[in-house]
Amino acid sequence: MSGSWILSGLLVLPLIGALLILVLRGEGEATLNNARWIALWTTLITFVLSVVAWERFNPAEPGFQLIEQHDWFSHVILYKLGVDGISIPFVLLTTFLMPLCIAASWTSIQTRVKEYMIAFLVLETLMIGVFVALDLVLFYLFFEGGLIPMFLIIGVWGGKRRVYAAFKFFLYTLTGSLLMLLAIMTMYWTAGTTDIEALLRFPFTAAMQKWLWLGFFASFAVKMPMWPVHTWLPDAHVEAPTAGSVILAGILLKMGGYGFIRFSLPMFPVASANFAPLIYALSIIAIVYTSLVALVQEDMKKLIAYSSVAHMGFVTMGLFAANTQGVQGAVYQMVSHGLVSAALFLCVGVVYDRMHTRDISAYGGLVQRMPRYAVAFMVFTLANVGLPGTSGFIGEFLTLIGAFQANAWVALIATTGVILSACYALYLYRRVIFGVLEKPSLAGIVDLSGREIAVLAPLLVLTIYYGVHPQPIIDASAASIDSLLKGVEQALALTKTAGL
Repeated sequence: MSGSWILSGLLVLPLIGALLILVLRGEGEATLNNARWIALWTTLITFVLSVVAWERFNPAEPGFQLIEQHDWFSHVILYKLGVDGISIPFVLLTTFLMPLCIAASWTSIQTRVKEYMIAFLVLETLMIGVFVALDLVLFYLFFEGGLIPMFLIIGVWGGKRRVYAAFKFFLYTLTGSLLMLLAIMTMYWTAGTTDIEALLRFPFTAAMQKWLWLGFFASFAVKMPMWPVHTWLPDAHVEAPTAGSVILAGILLKMGGYGFIRFSLPMFPVASANFAPLIYALSIIAIVYTSLVALVQEDMKKLIAYSSVAHMGFVTMGLFAANTQGVQGAVYQMVSHGLVSAALFLCVGVVYDRMHTRDISAYGGLVQRMPRYAVAFMVFTLANVGLPGTSGFIGEFLTLIGAFQANAWVALIATTGVILSACYALYLYRRVIFGVLEKPSLAGIVDLSGREIAVLAPLLVLTIYYGVHPQPIIDASAASIDSLLKGVEQALALTKTAGL
């Protein structure tokens, strides 16, 4: 199905907005407000266009749709875009979160406002490009290009240790991606193309799959991040501005999981099956260990950051179970976590803008002064725990079912992470929201403003809606996931037959 222009429009619109902000002259308040409004309207229009793409998408078709293709670099590299049931939910998630990020930064960012808005708009183009690229080199350019604006967002508008956190984030992710670049070059030399659709059908040998899988794993494991290459994430979250943390947790972490689904499982099925025990082990360690680390954190952002690593452990566990429930659960978990973790970081940003501290000990009894905030924070906390009736439950439940079918012991140990998540999440909520309002500094704290309600309300509605009605996401991805798993099963069967 041809998309004619929609996906290119999604890539171009944020760049047009960035260009309009770039030509603004002056540094007065009127100019800065114009920059904010341009960024907000640009992201809103981009979101509307992504909804149009969703409306034109046929979930019953397992293949890529809305395809756009043009020759680039002498027919070697293609400008080829398209979406399937796995990628389009992430396109919508990206365009949905961006206006919320702009609105959340409305008053908290007062320095270099124009540059800040430009960085976010360029980042939006690069993030969308990751999910719509159907050429391997084009994917890599978008995948790596996103490092630059995020590096600037952390390094310029972050906290006291922002430079250290920005460089750590950049070096970790870049180092892993260099190995993926070597794998991409090898794939081109072997298959003679960088077209992802063609590569999905190319039969790489079992020996080659092992090395290619490791090259891609080095990049995606850091991006998710998996234990033990997760240490850049807490530092990046703590030092990043609120909207930067929202994008880190909501979108950038999902690129690793998306990469596993798009490349590792379908292109290297034999290697994925052989390395599945390694993934199970790393996933279990991530779920249990980082949950225990989250329990002892005194910084709200760092606690939520460690919880993100634990939740991504469920994603990798479900993906490499390589069955319908596991993969569907992983996709659902990533979309749900994108909403819930974004909301939790926005909730932290609300109190940080008032008190300029993220120390848990600085709060207590906020329910008495901020009842609306307490309700919103409660819903997102319970979703983070995986309470039935919230979107967090569906993804974790499906990944555990998928893991149980593959390995009962893996599912059993991973289930302890659900208990531990309740411990650290409810402990955080109790210390911040309940108790006696005895700290003098909190006496004048005010409840959510109209702008903050407008930012949190859509996330709250979707968290509950997708908790009781998960079908839109499951139905959208079902055909593509079934097609992917059939291809994996056929490849494994052929390999087994050849071995016999």
